[in-house]
Amino acid sequence: MKGVLLVNLGSPDSPTPKDVKPYLDEFLMDERVIDVPKWLRNLIVRGIILRTRPKKSAEAYSKIWWEEGSPLVVISERFQTKLKSNTQIPVALGMRYGSMTIKNALKELADKGVTETLLVPLYPHYAMSSYETVVVKVMEEQQRYFPEMELTTLPAFYKNKDYIKVLSESISKGLEGFDYDHILFSYHGIPERHIRKSDPTKFHCKIDGQCCNTNSVAHHSCYRHQCFDTTKKVVAHLGLPENKVSNSFQSRLPNDPWLKPYTDFEFERLAGEGKGNLAVITPAFVSDCLETLEEIAMEGKEQFMEAGGNNYIHIPCLNDSDAWVKVMANWIQEWQNTDALPAF
Repeated sequence: MKGVLLVNLGSPDSPTPKDVKPYLDEFLMDERVIDVPKWLRNLIVRGIILRTRPKKSAEAYSKIWWEEGSPLVVISERFQTKLKSNTQIPVALGMRYGSMTIKNALKELADKGVTETLLVPLYPHYAMSSYETVVVKVMEEQQRYFPEMELTTLPAFYKNKDYIKVLSESISKGLEGFDYDHILFSYHGIPERHIRKSDPTKFHCKIDGQCCNTNSVAHHSCYRHQCFDTTKKVVAHLGLPENKVSNSFQSRLPNDPWLKPYTDFEFERLAGEGKGNLAVITPAFVSDCLETLEEIAMEGKEQFMEAGGNNYIHIPCLNDSDAWVKVMANWIQEWQNTDALPAF
C-alpha cells in the first residue's frame, strides 16, 4: 500500500521562551544548519545563542501566532487535509523539528498498512539546511524503526512547470491593484560555504556571478542557482519587466559570509533609488512562517518605510491554496499510478 509523508520545518508548541528554547536547541544543533564541529556548535548554540535568543524569538512568534496555533503548523495541516480529499492514499504530516516528529508520522503511515512512502520535503529548492536535512532524518528514522518500508523522495521542484505556473499565478493575484515600482524575490539565506559544500564537483560553485549561469551537474544541489532559476522562470511566465525585478537573501548570522545581496540592505537601496512601491515575494517557502510573516511582512515593511519607501506589500506563500493542492495531488497521483514522478 502506498502513502505520502509531508515534512515541513516545524515550530515550538507555544510562543513562550519555555517552548521556544528546546525547539531552537534542536534546530540549531542540527549539523546541517550550523555546520561546524559539534564541540563548537555546542558552544555557539548552548553557550551563547540559547542564553538570549529564546526570549527574543518568543516575542517574534507572539506577533504572528494564530488562535489555532503556529501559522506554519496550521497551514501545513490545512494543506494535508485538502490533499487527503484529493488523493486516494494516506497522507501524514511530520516536522523536521519540534513535537510533530517524523517518527510519529511514519508510524501513522505504517499503522495504516503503508509499505511504500513518497517523501515530500515541503521546500522548492535544495539546501543542506532544509531539503537535505529532511531527507537524511526521514531515512534515519525509516531505517531504524520501519526498515520494511520503501521510500521514494520527491526532488526539489523549483523549476517544475506546474509549480512555476501556480507560483506565478499566486504572485499575479497578489499584485492586483498594486502599482509596483519593483518586485523583490527574497529567499532564505544560507552561508556561502553551504553552496561549496553541496557542490559535487568541488570546483564549479565559485559564487562569482557566472557559475549559476554556466550549466553544471552542480546545479542539482546548488541552492543559489535554483533560487535564481525560479525567479527567471516566473519573470518569463508573467512577462515581468526584468529591470523591475531582483533577488535577495534574508536571515543571516553575523561574522560569516552569507549569500548576497542581503534583503535588509536591498530595502534601503531600493527606497534610496526612489522605488517607493515595493512588492516582496518569499519563494523559498511554500508555507508562511515566522520568517515570512514577522521578518519580511512586518520588519521588512518597517525597514523599507523608514528608508523612504511609500507602499509595501508581502505576497503570501502558496500555503493551502486550491491550485497548489491540485499540483501536489497530481504529482502524487502520477507516482501512485506509475511509480514514476513528473519531470523536475
